[in-house]
Amino acid sequence: MTVTKETVIGDILDTDPSTAPYFLEMGMHCLGCPASRGESLEDACAVHGVDADELVAKLNAHMAQ
Repeated sequence: MTVTKETVIGDILDTDPSTAPYFLEMGMHCLGCPASRGESLEDACAVHGVDADELVAKLNAHMAQ
């Protein structure tokens, strides 16, 4: 899976649950909430004041390992 800013957070977590710490780092502590099932990475980053491009790069690097 390649993560983009449009990728839904729930899809990322379903594909690789070990990505959860990256979301916790950005302040998204309710990973099981309904919003995470339908919210894009870009939307979540905007709400939490995180650079979406930076998080996309971190997630893709992590998932490539």
